[in-house]
Amino acid sequence: MKKLTITFIVLDILVAIGFFVTYCPLFENLQNTIISTAINTKTHDYIAYIFYSEEHVGKVIAMNNFTPIDEEVKLDDIVIDTKPRDSYDNPYDEEILTRDEGNEDYKYIKVKVGNYDAHLVAIYDPSKVKLLTGKAFNTKNSSGKETVLNMTKRMGATIGINGGGFVDYGYGSDIPIGYVIKDGEVIWSPTSEPGNLIGFTKDNKLLLVKATGEEAVAMGMRDALQFGPFLMVNGERPEFNNSAGGFSRAARVAIAQRKDGIVLFLVTEGTHAAGPNMKEVIDTLELYGAYNAANLDGGTSTQLVINNKLINNPKNIMGNSVKGGRGVITGFGLFLNEEKEEAKETE
Repeated sequence: MKKLTITFIVLDILVAIGFFVTYCPLFENLQNTIISTAINTKTHDYIAYIFYSEEHVGKVIAMNNFTPIDEEVKLDDIVIDTKPRDSYDNPYDEEILTRDEGNEDYKYIKVKVGNYDAHLVAIYDPSKVKLLTGKAFNTKNSSGKETVLNMTKRMGATIGINGGGFVDYGYGSDIPIGYVIKDGEVIWSPTSEPGNLIGFTKDNKLLLVKATGEEAVAMGMRDALQFGPFLMVNGERPEFNNSAGGFSRAARVAIAQRKDGIVLFLVTEGTHAAGPNMKEVIDTLELYGAYNAANLDGGTSTQLVINNKLINNPKNIMGNSVKGGRGVITGFGLFLNEEKEEAKETE
């Protein structure tokens, strides 16, 4: 009987703590993070409405919203010229353009994004940045999804990051959300509606466009996936409605291109609810000369692989490390040689 009483007392204390954290104004930032994360996760948005009113959820969503950039990417502004230089615009420019001895292909740089550790990779030849894809799309048992580590090994990429989203029932799937374009062909098209497409043209320029997959291919897109938002367009950045910086906080992945054609992969540490906000990501990309940039899938999916090694520490929603990385379905990679295997997808 005494053990039962103690158990109920402990449960009462835990409930009281949970209630305090959920509603006390002192924990407003944490509460906003819970709401934003639940809403942005899509499949778990019901969590926000269990604890908070529709009005309160709406206010938090509005606070973290931003005004998208209403501009078309000016591809002519990108003049690919990535050869070494003798002079630099600033220390960040010098850091990017100064090659590591014996490596003319890429440079890895440890950085901070806000207060979080992060990893920046500068890729000097944009023609070698291509799409990573899982083994198959929409299999009955989700066998098509792979970690980025497995994708890079199978396809022969030296570097890889995760890319687009996928239908998630809490454990992931191999069903991409939105269009996937590879080698100038739409290989996944679940809709006829336009979406935010992120990818490279046949001229090796990062194109960010709201279009259907077919329209993007007509524009010259060779490899692309659907995600977002766009973080920089022609050097312009979105306006956030609140100092929170948009989309709350989480582990982040972004891809960008400088005016000289150098491609940037940015991957941060964090979890679903802890990590840099969008403003901090943009600030960092801007320092390193990004001209066009887009957000890719983050949270547990966040992965950077270099030379068959997972560089970051992906964590799940509970904050526990995900050994080897989470299974995903698309990404971008640096291919110094031809792909070892062409991934075959079915629509």
